[in-house]
Amino acid sequence: MERLPAVSLPPVSLVLGGARSGKSTYAEKIVTGTLFGGTPRPALYVATAEAGDVEMATRILAHRTRRGANWTTVEEPIKLAEMLGPPGSPDRPVLVDCLTLWLSNLMHVGADLDEAGDDLMRALDEYVAPVVFVSNEVGLGIVPETPLGRRFRDAQGRLNMRMAERADRVILMTAGLPLTLKDRPARRR
Repeated sequence: MERLPAVSLPPVSLVLGGARSGKSTYAEKIVTGTLFGGTPRPALYVATAEAGDVEMATRILAHRTRRGANWTTVEEPIKLAEMLGPPGSPDRPVLVDCLTLWLSNLMHVGADLDEAGDDLMRALDEYVAPVVFVSNEVGLGIVPETPLGRRFRDAQGRLNMRMAERADRVILMTAGLPLTLKDRPARRR
């Protein structure tokens, strides 16, 4: 049986979905070019999670084990724009997993969320490697009970809209199934 070609990556992609929707696994496959069974290419994984407890440490270990040897992992919970500051390599795509944890980390340290978003968008203008962002779609659930929860939900919604506007490809994951919301032809940054 003939293998289908790997999905080509535009400069910026966004994979959205709810908890346990399959977004990270799907993003990993498009970054490595293995979505349709292609030979894995090396990739950079930018992890924004921090292992604050045993349950989170277990999740991080499971993600690392699933990814395997083709990945180089860099942990960067706060300074994402700085991490994407160097030009990168067009032959080595990047997966940022995830914007949701990055945003919560920024809120935890009292960072200016608008400024951090501006910095991230500027960094993408100069970065030459394809970048795939994973983010949770948090606007489909119930209204959070606390002011902090509502502030987070609203900030996440704004960040997702901003990234979706900037992205060339946007995919919504539901029950492990991808739905392409946006697929703009290749463009120059």
